[in-house]
Amino acid sequence: MEPIKIDINPRIPPLPKIEDKTKINLRYTLISPYVSAHIYWDPKIGEVIYNLEEPLLTEEEKSFLEILERNLSEMINVDIVIQKTTDAMINYIDKTSRLLITELGMKISNQSYKKIFYYLFRDFIGLNKIEPIIKDYFIEDIECNGVNTPIYVVHRLYRNMRTTVKYKTIEELSNFVEKLAQRTGKYISYASPLLDGSLPDGSRVNATYTKDVSSRGPTFTIRKFTKTPWTPIQLINLKTLCPEMLAFFWILLDYKTNILIAGGTASGKTSLLNAIAFFIPPEARVVSIEDTKELNLSRENWLPSISRSSVGLEKIGEVDLFSLLKSSFRQNPDYVIVGEVRGKEAFVLFQGMASGHSSISTMHADSVNTLIKRLETPPIELSPTLLNTLDCVAIMTHAQVGKQETRKLREIVEIVNVDSKGVTLTNTPFKWDPKDNSFYFNKQSKVFEKISKRYGISIEKLYQEFDKRSKLLYELQKRKIFDFHQTQKIINQYHKSPDSVLRAFGL
Repeated sequence: MEPIKIDINPRIPPLPKIEDKTKINLRYTLISPYVSAHIYWDPKIGEVIYNLEEPLLTEEEKSFLEILERNLSEMINVDIVIQKTTDAMINYIDKTSRLLITELGMKISNQSYKKIFYYLFRDFIGLNKIEPIIKDYFIEDIECNGVNTPIYVVHRLYRNMRTTVKYKTIEELSNFVEKLAQRTGKYISYASPLLDGSLPDGSRVNATYTKDVSSRGPTFTIRKFTKTPWTPIQLINLKTLCPEMLAFFWILLDYKTNILIAGGTASGKTSLLNAIAFFIPPEARVVSIEDTKELNLSRENWLPSISRSSVGLEKIGEVDLFSLLKSSFRQNPDYVIVGEVRGKEAFVLFQGMASGHSSISTMHADSVNTLIKRLETPPIELSPTLLNTLDCVAIMTHAQVGKQETRKLREIVEIVNVDSKGVTLTNTPFKWDPKDNSFYFNKQSKVFEKISKRYGISIEKLYQEFDKRSKLLYELQKRKIFDFHQTQKIINQYHKSPDSVLRAFGL
């Protein structure tokens, strides 16, 4: 028999942005040469469908697969297998399967074996039915709401879609949720039916195990981890924000101000956080603290930390955000990045801001007023005057532009003053207007005034620098410079020699 070849990283196709959903009809490969995604408009149900096209097995091939899976599961230790490289795992499963075929005297043609092997790869090495979806570069979220209901996905270009994948029995879905728990290194059971963890690739998993918790049986949601996050230039290209907004953040980070990014679930808070982290000076020491790994910074002097949940009732081995943040300030950071502020760690973060550590963080809130209320009320309960250490808040939002679902940086709001009663005085230098889908800027930045007083730099000079950086970012977008490392290199170069970079781009 010929050796098995599986390509789990086929070329990412340049998919078209299609405004009219009824015109969507395209295919691209997910696992070569076996699986494709077919995305099309289904007029019967009036929805876009994400159809997984996997090899079709005959009844005989299905029975061969069943026999091989049963025997393989007795022979191999999956925990050991998944620690190897993908190629080593494919070879191992291939050799063991061929050995079994010979021992059991099974007559399988080369063509049939190739199809059967795909399912062995998918179920032993991968994540069963959803393995091809996990491999789809364009998928951001995978959502299963229970038994006998289609899995839904969120696509980078075509947003929410129902798939043709579903789990037909409670047993099948329970087994899969157990497998997810195993891959995250956590434990799920009737006694402890909720799972929150990260897969080895960094994707975030949230799952429930029993019918008592969710009426349709076990459920799971996977938020996929992008190995290379959006660069600032890609966000301009997606019209999530404008070059001037990024130039503003760039200057704020140069002068060590404190920024909070707020918004609803999946509104693009972490994408913006990753993008503005590009502007942190290259020599600066950055300490980041997260619940699950979502940050990906292209820098050497970066100390990433991730919190760890406890084991058992005695809370053994727990390392929460609060203790990580407290110890991070002893690590002499220039910048502290906190993935998401939810509880008592906010107090430590704001104390750090007050003592001169520049901080960037995200928080669930849909406006500055909601954000201030969340910070002032339990469980956070910050004193209003401590909120004055915060310089500006960026509000991310979901928006409908035409028929297209998109994400926008709705506004950047500067915190001018918070009095002892919690009354907040703000200034909004940037705003997105949904009426004409345009970004507006008023040249009255209070943070620039703060920087001017603190560092003795004239306001004029700050605005000149702001204009230069806006033009440079616009030029990078015009020239389609989207590569992660190339973008970082140009920004780092600007820190060292701004004039030579501007000259290189004809500015």
